[in-house]
Amino acid sequence: MKKVLTIVIATLLTAYLVFSIIVLHGKIDGRACRDLIIVIKDSTDRQFLTSANIVTLLKNAQLYPVAQPLSRINTHEIEDKIAESELVSNVTAYQTPSGSIKIEISQKMPILRVFSTRESYYVDESGNTMPASYLFASYLPVANGNIEKSFATVELYKFALFLRKNVFWNNQIEQIYVDANQEVELVPRIGNHRIILGSFDDFEEKMNNLRLFYEQAIPKTGWEKYEIINLKYKNQIVCTKK
Repeated sequence: MKKVLTIVIATLLTAYLVFSIIVLHGKIDGRACRDLIIVIKDSTDRQFLTSANIVTLLKNAQLYPVAQPLSRINTHEIEDKIAESELVSNVTAYQTPSGSIKIEISQKMPILRVFSTRESYYVDESGNTMPASYLFASYLPVANGNIEKSFATVELYKFALFLRKNVFWNNQIEQIYVDANQEVELVPRIGNHRIILGSFDDFEEKMNNLRLFYEQAIPKTGWEKYEIINLKYKNQIVCTKK
């Protein structure tokens, strides 16, 4: 008898729990989204996007969640839409226990500003292009001239990464000019000379040779003695005096 009573109580308890879950789930499903919380994690470092931009994007795509039933809100669809932006590196959207939708966004990080003969854009740390934005100003090297996007996202990208990882060159190289033959000229911040790099072949070796030249020759001659420092020939530095 005691065993039967135990089974009956367990059955009733299970039925109650199932009923409670169904009722609670029904209440949750019937709730409307109370608020949209947008967190742009790196907004202090870069300001390509604002919360207003995201709201406008979602409204235009008919994905704005506020006042919509939580059961009908597809957070994956919201993520996919925001991720289409060339300014977004990563996005996560989810429902909060209080009945809001929270969106967390990371923006892309530019490492180079490009002014080609046809357009202007950034190249980010992953080698992708980003549209130029008046909301962002940063201490970046600038590349200009005859630059195709394929050249910008491969050769120029690798060189920009090299500059970014090297404190000395990141502070010294201000501009990268590419001519019609994809020959590269560098404009330094210190010194009134032009640096002819030639192609990007073996550019690290060329820049290391230039660093040695700066350290060993410039202290003796001064920054103003040379008009051109040519690095395009392997293991050679050819200088033209003013």
